[in-house]
Amino acid sequence: MIDIRPVGYLIGWLLTALGLSMALPLAADLTARNPNAAAFATSGILTVTAGAMMVFSCSGSRQRVLTHQQSFLLTTGIWLSFPLFGALPFVLGMPDASWTDGFFEAMSAFTTTGATVFVGLEELPAGTLLWRGLMQWYGGLGIVVVAMVFLPTLKVGGMQLFRSEAFDTLGKILPRAGEIAIRLTLIYLGLTFACMIGYLWAGLSMFDAIVHAMTTLSTGGMANYDASFAGFGPGARDVAALFMLLSALPFVRYIQFFSGDPKPLWRDPQIHAFLMTLAAVIALLALHVALRSEEPAGSVRDVAFSVISIITGTGFATADYMLWGPFAVSVFFVIGLIGGCSASTSCSIKVFRYQILAAAVVTEVRRLHSPNRVVTARYGGQPITADVMNAVMAFFLFFFLALGLVTVALVILGLPPVTAISGAAAALANIGPGLGPEIGPSGNFASLPAAAKWLLAITMLVGRLELLTVLVIFTPAFWRG
Repeated sequence: MIDIRPVGYLIGWLLTALGLSMALPLAADLTARNPNAAAFATSGILTVTAGAMMVFSCSGSRQRVLTHQQSFLLTTGIWLSFPLFGALPFVLGMPDASWTDGFFEAMSAFTTTGATVFVGLEELPAGTLLWRGLMQWYGGLGIVVVAMVFLPTLKVGGMQLFRSEAFDTLGKILPRAGEIAIRLTLIYLGLTFACMIGYLWAGLSMFDAIVHAMTTLSTGGMANYDASFAGFGPGARDVAALFMLLSALPFVRYIQFFSGDPKPLWRDPQIHAFLMTLAAVIALLALHVALRSEEPAGSVRDVAFSVISIITGTGFATADYMLWGPFAVSVFFVIGLIGGCSASTSCSIKVFRYQILAAAVVTEVRRLHSPNRVVTARYGGQPITADVMNAVMAFFLFFFLALGLVTVALVILGLPPVTAISGAAAALANIGPGLGPEIGPSGNFASLPAAAKWLLAITMLVGRLELLTVLVIFTPAFWRG
C-alpha cells in the first residue's frame, strides 16, 4: 500500500505558503481601502490552517526520497489542492463567484490556461486582479519545476528524453528539486522583473505592469481588462510578444546559459523547430491577412502577436482573429495544438513530440524503401530509444482520444460543435481562448453551463500535467505497486 503521508506533508507546507502569499492581495486591497480585503484575510487563515494541519498530521512520515507513486500523487495533488483553496477569495469576496466559477477561474490560473468566467475585469478590486496574476505566476514556475525534475524521471510522454539535460534526478527527487528550484526561481524572477520594466517603459501603470508581467512569463494570459491587450499601445504588445516567446523556450537552457554554457541554447533542435514554425506561420498568415486588409502594416503586427500568443498558449488578444476568415481560424486551431518547447511555461503537445513523430514516420518510410536496411530514428543526432518512442505515441493517442471524448461530452451538455471542440482543445492544451462568439478571443466562458465548466476545469488539470500523470493514478496497478 502506498504511504501518502509524505505527500500530504509536502502539500501541507505548500498550502501554508500559498495561504501566506494571500497577504499580498490583502495588502493591495487594504491600500485601496477596499472591503474585499476581508475575503483575503479569511481565505489566508483558512488555507494556512489547512496546510498546517496537514503538516502536523503527516510530520512523522517525512522522507527525503519519494517513490514513483508518491511523485505522481504529489504532482496531481498540488494542482488539485491549490485551485480548491485559490478559489476561496473569489467565493468569499468580489466578484462573489459560485464555487463552480471560483474553481474554474483558479484552475485556469494555476494551469496557466487563461480562460476566464469573470466579466467586467476593470471593475474588480486590485487584490482580486493581483491574485489571478499571482496564481498564474505560481503555476508557470511550478510546471517548469515539474517538467525539469519529475516528468523526465517518471517517463511521462517521452520526457525521459531530457533526463540527462534535467540534471538526472532519478532516485534523488527532493534534494535535486530544491537545488533546481532555487536556480530556476532566480531566473524566473529576473525575467519577470525585466518584463515588468518593459511594460513600464511602454506606458503601463505599475500595477498593470506587475500583473501582466506575471501572466506573460507564465504564458497564462489573464489580463486586467476584458479587452485583454487591445487597449495597450504597440510598445506593450511588442514587449509581451518578446517575453511570451522567451517563456516558451526551455528554462533548462537558461540555467545552462547563465552557468556559462551557452551552446545548448543555440543548438537545441526543438528551439530551432519552434522558431522556424513560428516564422513560417506568421509569414503565411500575414500574407493572408494583408490581402484582406487595407492596413497591411498593422495586420502584420496583429498577426505576429496573435500567433505567438496562441502557439505559446498565453491567450492574450489584440484583435479578433475570428474576423480574418476560415483559413486563419483553422490555422489558429492547429497551432494551438503545437505548443512551445519542453521545460517551458508553454503548454499543449510540445514541439519535440512532433519532431519524434516525424522522425518515426521518416524512419518507417525508409524501411519500406529498403527492407533490409537498418534505419534508426534520431533526435538531435542521438538515437531515439524504444521507450521514448512508445511514450510519445501513447501521449498522442491519449491526447486526441481525450480531445474527442471531452468534445462529445460538451456537445451532450448543449454546446454548439465549434464551441465544444475548440473549448475542449483550449482546456486540454491550456490555450485559453477557443473559437466562436462565446469563447473566442472576444468572449469568455461565463455563459457555459456549470457542468461544462467543471468538465473543462478537470480537463485543464489533465492537460497541464501531460495527461498520463493524472490518468495513471486511476489504474488498479498503480495502487498495487
